[in-house]
Amino acid sequence: MKFGKTLRVSVIGAICLSLAACGGNRSGKAPASTARTTSHKEEIQGEATKSSVFDFLNAKPDQTVQVNRYLWTASLDVLSFLPVQSVDPFTGVIVTGYGTPPGGGRSYRATIHIKDPALDARSLNVALQSKGGPVSASTTRAVEDAILSRARQLRIADGKL
Repeated sequence: MKFGKTLRVSVIGAICLSLAACGGNRSGKAPASTARTTSHKEEIQGEATKSSVFDFLNAKPDQTVQVNRYLWTASLDVLSFLPVQSVDPFTGVIVTGYGTPPGGGRSYRATIHIKDPALDARSLNVALQSKGGPVSASTTRAVEDAILSRARQLRIADGKL
């Protein structure tokens, strides 16, 4: 009975120690709540910054991801028959639900990623899917071409050539 109690205390102590080790501040810096705030330029000039998968959660207010506004607007115009499920102008992602094009019988959904501020085909990535699975590459290419054509029309109409 005494051995079981000692084992239980040892296991609980080991769990507490391992949890305490997880919260350690190994960098030697003050916690974020008491540290002096620095600008993005100071961080880059100061020490080498490490990046992780979760850096987008710690985005600075002065940091912006640039998305081509003509491609963004053209994507919403061309695929206006699809219900928009989510948009994120900071990452350039538009996700739609299923919808049927005018005069068509097959329903589609799309995910559009605009990854560059340039009005260029490389800046646009369109993924189409039907309820039966992915659509043909020619259909996806036709939608990309329609978005690029509409984006060029919007840019010309804007008069900022």
